[in-house]
Amino acid sequence: MTAGATIEAIDPVRYISNHSSGKMGYAIAGELAARGAEVTLVTGRTALPTPAGVTRCDVLSAEEMYRAATAAFDRADGAVMCAAVADYTPETCADRKLKKGDGELTIRLRRTKDIAAELGSRKGGRVLVGFALETDDEEAHAREKLRRKHFDFVVLNSLRDAGAGFRGDTNKVTFVSESGNEPLPLLAKREVAARIADKIETLINE
Repeated sequence: MTAGATIEAIDPVRYISNHSSGKMGYAIAGELAARGAEVTLVTGRTALPTPAGVTRCDVLSAEEMYRAATAAFDRADGAVMCAAVADYTPETCADRKLKKGDGELTIRLRRTKDIAAELGSRKGGRVLVGFALETDDEEAHAREKLRRKHFDFVVLNSLRDAGAGFRGDTNKVTFVSESGNEPLPLLAKREVAARIADKIETLINE
């Protein structure tokens, strides 16, 4: 299980990140553990307590999450990729605080490793669940992820839906799979986690 946001350092003081709170991923990890799964939670920085029965692995950067997630996947029956991982990271990290100058500042970024695509390439018969938080062409983007990263299903939500997205305690999602779409109503994140766990159990028992 991955959850939370990664932090990409610019200098010892500043970084690039996003608004993910980790609440959805932590809810899923807790739900799976409550059902008897052995859960390793690879998490970016959050203010959340570790769910009961979950083994937690704290990371900061996308590179650290890549190493921890790929290592955990080697001994796992599947993975749920809920973390908001930075797509880009600064090419270099300054060893001291960058001072404000008179002109503009340009920071050159490079692509980070695609953790979900890497796990998808070595998936085999294991279950792999992805997430897609979109602002436009939601289903098209989710289906492209489903295909390219070899997910069994994608949990899609849109920032255009009230009550969905970052930081809140509710979410409105659609399960996107090869067999079609399964939209859910607005639910508490713990209830969304239970629905996701139900779908995972169905896939495992097929």
